[in-house]
Amino acid sequence: MKDTYYFISDLHLGLLTAEIEKKKERSLVRLLNSFESDAKELFILGDLFDYWFEYRRVYQKGFFRTLTALSDLAESGTEIHYLVGNHDFLHRDFFKKEIGVKIYGNPITPEIENKKFFLGHGDGLVKNDLGYKILKKILRNKFLQKLYSLLHPDFGIWLASSTSKTSRNYTKEKDYGEGDGLFETAKIKIDEGSDYVLFGHAHQRVFKEYKHGYYINLGTWLDKPCYGKFKDNKFEILDWE
Repeated sequence: MKDTYYFISDLHLGLLTAEIEKKKERSLVRLLNSFESDAKELFILGDLFDYWFEYRRVYQKGFFRTLTALSDLAESGTEIHYLVGNHDFLHRDFFKKEIGVKIYGNPITPEIENKKFFLGHGDGLVKNDLGYKILKKILRNKFLQKLYSLLHPDFGIWLASSTSKTSRNYTKEKDYGEGDGLFETAKIKIDEGSDYVLFGHAHQRVFKEYKHGYYINLGTWLDKPCYGKFKDNKFEILDWE
């Protein structure tokens, strides 16, 4: 019986050397395979890849083992949700049609075991981040995305990769100010009735209690592979391998 909910975030597949990324992907595939026995739902909180730009008829090279593992997991009966991150430049219908993954451009609020969850990647939710909010509007603009898709895929994917590195460096070096950041956003959501607020994006593993709820950030696989697990009204962050 599938009765467990899993969460992963910020793996950034494709960031480092081919050798390192192959090792990371093999580890991820083993994790996804382990979910098949009991995962009722899997939530990916963005930035599975270091960049993703999806052309209508061209699929970017690499990481087919990850996509196959996700497809196998979906076929086993697990419902998979993907929340778009700031390195997910454009998703069309590949994940939905070919793999069976539901794609979300905005945070979602599922109810799990009678607990209210607020799930998002986290980008654009920090109050002191006007620059990125403007950039996000540009990157998500449908007309500009259509123009970009007219570029040859070799050039378009190279440019997306370069932009991804710039975005990651910006996030890493940005000083959001003491007392600001995603925890402040999480407090607002908990005050509004959420029991669990989960984000990625910040690349810092966090598990904080606030009033009746919890703010959780799964960190990043760039530091240490891990995943979230929710079962029997208990949330855990577990290291993987």
